[in-house]
Amino acid sequence: MTSTLILSVETSCDESSVAIIKNGRDVLSNIVASQIDIHKEFGGVVPEVASRHHVASITHVFEEALRVANVTPADLTAVAVTEGPGLIGSLLVGINAAKAFALAHDLPVVGVHHIAGHIYSNHIVEPLQFPLLTLVVSGGHTELVLMKDHYDFEVIGETLDDAVGEAYDKVARTVGLGYPGGPKIDRLAQEGKETYDLPRVMINQDNYNFSFSGLKSAVINLIHNHKQRGEEIRNKDLACSFQNSVVDVLSHKAIKAVKEYDVKQLLVAGGVAANSGLRKRLIEEMEYIPNTKLVIPPLKYCTDNAAMIGVAGTFAFLRGDRSDMSLNGRANMDL
Repeated sequence: MTSTLILSVETSCDESSVAIIKNGRDVLSNIVASQIDIHKEFGGVVPEVASRHHVASITHVFEEALRVANVTPADLTAVAVTEGPGLIGSLLVGINAAKAFALAHDLPVVGVHHIAGHIYSNHIVEPLQFPLLTLVVSGGHTELVLMKDHYDFEVIGETLDDAVGEAYDKVARTVGLGYPGGPKIDRLAQEGKETYDLPRVMINQDNYNFSFSGLKSAVINLIHNHKQRGEEIRNKDLACSFQNSVVDVLSHKAIKAVKEYDVKQLLVAGGVAANSGLRKRLIEEMEYIPNTKLVIPPLKYCTDNAAMIGVAGTFAFLRGDRSDMSLNGRANMDL
């Protein structure tokens, strides 16, 4: 691989992040300014608030990333930045900062797809081997993506309604756990038992698509019916029942696809890749498929971060991708 030193920027939602990536794998710095505590009082991310906080923190994360990596702008090969999808106001802060930095230091700019970043975060852990399959699970996406080479993405299955992370947040809000819901449901699930009968939507259908809207509605109806009868909801058991339903569907479809496409690796990507129940189940299931290696990034690379954008951006740069100063944010963007 050609030697590269990429500065990368990620501001697609509520994390302001800048990283320095050497040769597509070595993370020299990965600075993340999180807004979770700010958005907790609203019960979710408020786009206008998120973009204002990006403006306030973006200069600091640029400076800190360069300082921690101990590099100067003159050392850099290129700048990579999340182009989309995401919150348009948030995206624009990162894109404009990246373009200004690149223009000031005469560096090329590469726009990166946010989900490509999540997929390539696994390359930090283990070099990608093709063909491979990625289970993408996040607040806005649930997909199975087949790759036969670098930047060759084929979506073989996706959610028809809610993303899995979105379902977690809505269920958490319904039972009064607050935001962010995913980690709280996961922790409660480990303490409970599966005592509530919840559906495994589309688990036996002959495709790789997902649906979580019906499961979310089933939980809401269950809670409503219990309240109508004056019965107590056991949150730990409900969390366990909900999580088992989700994990059953995700793992069943992922393992089925691994066998059908005979891949060398199964990657897990996105914020829900941090879920302990999903990790445990996939580790157990993949023990029976010795010719396919399971790769899951460490927790710090599951949530949004610029290191993943730097890795994906490196491979995009090496294949000749370049963006000009007309680069703009794209709230919706196909992989």
